[in-house]
Amino acid sequence: MIIIKTREEIELMREAALLVSKTLGMLAKEIKPGVTTLHLDKLAEQYIRDNGGVPGFLGLYGCPATLLTSVNDQIVHGLPTNRPLEDGDVVSCDLGTIVHEYYGDHCYTFEVGNVAPETKKLLQVTKESLYVGINEFRLGNRVEDVGHAIQKYAESHDYGVVRELVGHGIGKKMHEAPEMPNYGKKGRGKKFVDGMVVAIEPMVNMGTKNIKQLKDGWTIATRDGKPSAHFEHDVALIDGKPEILSTFYYIYKELGIVSNEEDAFRQVPLVL
Repeated sequence: MIIIKTREEIELMREAALLVSKTLGMLAKEIKPGVTTLHLDKLAEQYIRDNGGVPGFLGLYGCPATLLTSVNDQIVHGLPTNRPLEDGDVVSCDLGTIVHEYYGDHCYTFEVGNVAPETKKLLQVTKESLYVGINEFRLGNRVEDVGHAIQKYAESHDYGVVRELVGHGIGKKMHEAPEMPNYGKKGRGKKFVDGMVVAIEPMVNMGTKNIKQLKDGWTIATRDGKPSAHFEHDVALIDGKPEILSTFYYIYKELGIVSNEEDAFRQVPLVL
């Protein structure tokens, strides 16, 4: 069952989403060669707690970490380790918080040092596909309209779109209906209505769409060993249009990136 949120609930969810965004912004300046993902995990947990939130992933379904860190060919659910990040790596940092009993869930794939041009392109296209998908989250459209748009955009660059892992509704539970696949056919699935809040999160591989699970029982990786990228925003449907609740602003501020990519999806000005 899809749980529709009131405007007041959406504003509470915005607080949860922005705490994730601020935490990722804090991590942006820490991600460099030689740093371990276990260190990043500890920093994230402390920052969330210091700012009045509760880690959303820690303990969820038995998850042992606050921050899920997927490196290079790892797609999602990577557990933090003592392996130092190396120059040329990419690492997706997927993070959740709980604020006012509501979840925020948000992901960004970071470059570590000097990344190969073909890997940079994968990250850029995956992030672009996120906004292509968000643009279809509109009154009267359906779930697979979002997935179709993401799939078409990513596959136009000859990338593989993961099938087994999907976005989702979000609220007082991390995972609510509807599931939001990153592939599909136009006109299929549940119809969008005002008050829906979803996490849209394309997971795109440089090579095959096929995946494998590692022995730790959590980490999902590409079957061919090629790099993967993952970007995610929390998005509410307000007055028929998508409103991004999370933001990459804090990441971009630390990395010196200037972007207006979120402007088209922000009806409420970002309070910094």
